[in-house]
Amino acid sequence: MFRFAGFHITLFEHDIAIPAMAIFAVALAVIILMVLYNLKKRRTHAATIKYSDLKIVKRSARTGRSRYRFLLIVFRILALGFLAIALARPQAGTESREVTSEGIDIMLALDVSGSMKAEDFKPRNRLYVAKEEIKKFVNKRYSDRIGLVVFSQSSFTQCPLTLDYGVLLTFLDQVRFGMIKDGTAIGMALANCINRLRETPSKSRVIILLTDGINNAGQIDPLTAATIAKTMDVKIYTIGVGKPGNAMYPVDDPIFGKRYVYLPNEIDEESLSQIAEKTGGRYFRARSKKELEEIYSEIDKLEKTEIKVNEYIQYKELFAPFVYFGLAFLVLEMLLSQTVFRKIP
Repeated sequence: MFRFAGFHITLFEHDIAIPAMAIFAVALAVIILMVLYNLKKRRTHAATIKYSDLKIVKRSARTGRSRYRFLLIVFRILALGFLAIALARPQAGTESREVTSEGIDIMLALDVSGSMKAEDFKPRNRLYVAKEEIKKFVNKRYSDRIGLVVFSQSSFTQCPLTLDYGVLLTFLDQVRFGMIKDGTAIGMALANCINRLRETPSKSRVIILLTDGINNAGQIDPLTAATIAKTMDVKIYTIGVGKPGNAMYPVDDPIFGKRYVYLPNEIDEESLSQIAEKTGGRYFRARSKKELEEIYSEIDKLEKTEIKVNEYIQYKELFAPFVYFGLAFLVLEMLLSQTVFRKIP
């Protein structure tokens, strides 16, 4: 970081700050006046003697000393310029930040069952859109640990809680259909997430569950899992995805190839609402890609991390070289004016 700090003077027990811009303005005005004065002085001291014959003047060529006498005013301007920069106190600094925050631990539970292949979020299926919105959500977080659980007939941890969002997004990209046998084990997914959050020291612990079906597999009932989450102060946000009515599902036919069939959407909204309300969270319904994006943005606002940033800047003074150059040009101008370019009256 580079800046001009100006300087302070004490006058009659009062501390007066002189900003760098004021110094530059005064220096520029003085330089302009010097140039104007020098031009006027040359015109004023022009020869006034009249000659009847100009041959004598033509034969008296200019000497090298008179030819380069303009260097005196150049050296004086340079001296004033360097001294003005020195008075403005140029400084270079390094900035460091100390960030303290109360991080939130967030477990994402993502449904990868066959029903997520529905293409009612055209031109992509539900799983693809959900993964893209999760990526946006993760990229908005700052210092929260985030993990990922995927579920279908059973569930497993795809990525444990981590601050390395790059690793998390890599594991998210690897999520695909067929990782687990088909089914919807919502209770098992919640239990898996709760187990990951069980021993975390964070004061705030959250589960965000996304599904498009009804719990039909697993040994743990979703409401039982929600009760366990409540006792452990874990908040659950639930998201039901899918348009109302029938949705198009792709089917790989061995004879006719890929074709589409219409199947009804089955989302247990009542159960998802009870899970969220029991733990102090909220239930959301995403009927389109835009709605899903808005839901994750709203959850991001509801679960914000409190961050305190302390900035430290250490500056190094850089005025010394400008002082040396300014004094050097000033001394050089004085020496040359009294020696090489000295005027004889």
